[in-house]
Amino acid sequence: MWIILAFVSAALLGLYDACKKYSLRGNAVIPVLFLNTLFCSVIFLPAIVLSAAGMLSEGETFYVEPWSWHAHSYILLKSVIVLISWILGYFAIKHLPLTIVGPVNATRPVMTIVGALLIYGESLNGWQWAGVAFAVVSFYLLSRSGRKEGIRFAHNRWIYFLVGAAVLGAVSGLYDKFLMASTDSGGAGLGRMSVQGWYNIYQCVMMGIVLWTVWWPRRLHGHRFVWRWPIILISVFLTCADFAYFYALTFPDSMISVVSMVRRGSVVVSFMCGALFFGEKNLRGKAVDLALVLAGMVCLWIGSAQ
Repeated sequence: MWIILAFVSAALLGLYDACKKYSLRGNAVIPVLFLNTLFCSVIFLPAIVLSAAGMLSEGETFYVEPWSWHAHSYILLKSVIVLISWILGYFAIKHLPLTIVGPVNATRPVMTIVGALLIYGESLNGWQWAGVAFAVVSFYLLSRSGRKEGIRFAHNRWIYFLVGAAVLGAVSGLYDKFLMASTDSGGAGLGRMSVQGWYNIYQCVMMGIVLWTVWWPRRLHGHRFVWRWPIILISVFLTCADFAYFYALTFPDSMISVVSMVRRGSVVVSFMCGALFFGEKNLRGKAVDLALVLAGMVCLWIGSAQ
């Protein structure tokens, strides 16, 4: 079940990236990101309120458990990590093609796998290692394709932004496993709804401060905001993708290394959106590389079913 949820999360993440790209074209980054955190918070606020009022009980899908301030400090740290990653990633996706952003983001599972092997002692079977190998090769080849579009990775600041976002995304993935692991196994033992709901609210508050202090004074000087309806879809797709992701991690046999790798299969969806809606280039060569991504996903599926 958890591997199916990982694939669902991957598809939704691809649509999330496409909506981000459309919303950010010629638009101010900070207000778009603030609205994303605001809409995500609005989505989860009813569950938090209803749980606190006793209208949702423990064991129900959308129940948000009450936690101590100590537990909330763990969630606040996650909010800081994710928000910095998002800020870097949003600026990068505004200035780079989706077919470049996807492959670089797809390096996150490699970082996560190394962390999972070292920190959690996870092990992979032969099929899963084959899936990882396919994915690593395909991501490398896709990244090389960027050179044909005049994007020199070593001299492009938006690539550095993107790599920074990827590194922090991998850190967040490893931290998620700790947050939701039971206290008996050394984790924080937090519920997925508590983590997902409260970290969005904390991010909204922090982004509100950034919006007011950084963007608002400069809004009339080349940083104008234009409303677009896909901005709402950013939040909807992200919330659903994260819900599937956190739900997958609650299964005792789930593996953060495999879940993170499958989630990066979102590169396939974002690639298709880049080709169909954004007129991006060098698609033939990138399509071959994407075939390797799909082969890796199939290997991971087979390996997890054994």
